[in-house]
Amino acid sequence: MTPDDMKREAARAALTHVESGMRLGLGHGSTAKHFVDLLGEKVRDGLRVLCVPASEFTHDQAQGLGIPLTTLDETPELDLCVDGADEIGPNLSLIKGGGGALLREKIVAAAAQAMIVIADDSKVVPTLGRFPLPVEVTPFGFGATRVAIEKAAAKLGLSGALTLRTRPDGLVFVTDGGHHILDCHFEKILDPAALAAGLSTIPGVVEHGLFLGYAKGAYVAGNAGVRFIGPA
Repeated sequence: MTPDDMKREAARAALTHVESGMRLGLGHGSTAKHFVDLLGEKVRDGLRVLCVPASEFTHDQAQGLGIPLTTLDETPELDLCVDGADEIGPNLSLIKGGGGALLREKIVAAAAQAMIVIADDSKVVPTLGRFPLPVEVTPFGFGATRVAIEKAAAKLGLSGALTLRTRPDGLVFVTDGGHHILDCHFEKILDPAALAAGLSTIPGVVEHGLFLGYAKGAYVAGNAGVRFIGPA
C-alpha cells in the first residue's frame, strides 16, 4: 500500500466508532481528509451525525459532501473527535499542527469525550520531536516571544532552529485565527509535559502542538494492515 492508502485504511477503521446521532469533531490534514470523505459516503447512505470542523479547509470539504455542520457555540460538547497526527509517541502523546490548524484542533479535541487518532505507521516514534514542534504565536511581539521560547526550551536541555513557517510562495503562513507558526526543531523531547507547561506560560504563545492526554486510541496502518494502539 502507498502511504495514502494506509491513511485511508486507518480512517476506515476509525469510522467503526461512529454511530447515528453522534456529535463529531473533524480534524484537519491529509489523513483527516480521508475520514471526512468516508464519513460523507456514510451520510449519503443515511447516517445521521452533526459535526464541528477544526479548520476552514475541513469545513469546506465537509459542506461539499453534504455533512451536517454545527459550531462549538451551538454544540459545545462532542461525542468523538477523529484527527490525524504528525507523531504518535509513548502513552499516545502527540505532535500535531503540521497542517497549521493546531489551535482549533485542540479546542475541538478538548470538547470531545474521546479522541481517536488515525495515521500511517511512519508516524509512530519512540520519542517525540523528530517532527518539528509547531508553536502558534501572535504576530505582535514575535521576536520577544521567540526568545522566550528558546529560553524555556534551553531550561529543559532543548535546542535547535525555530523556523517561522512560510507558504510555498514565500509569504508568511497565517493560521485560520490570524497567527504565525514557529516550527521548533528540538529533535528529541524527553519530557513533553514539562515543555508543554513551559510554553503555556509564555505571553504571545497562543497554543503549542503537544497534545498530551487527549487521545484515547490510535488506528495505525501499515503494509501488514491496521493495528490499534490503546492507552498504556
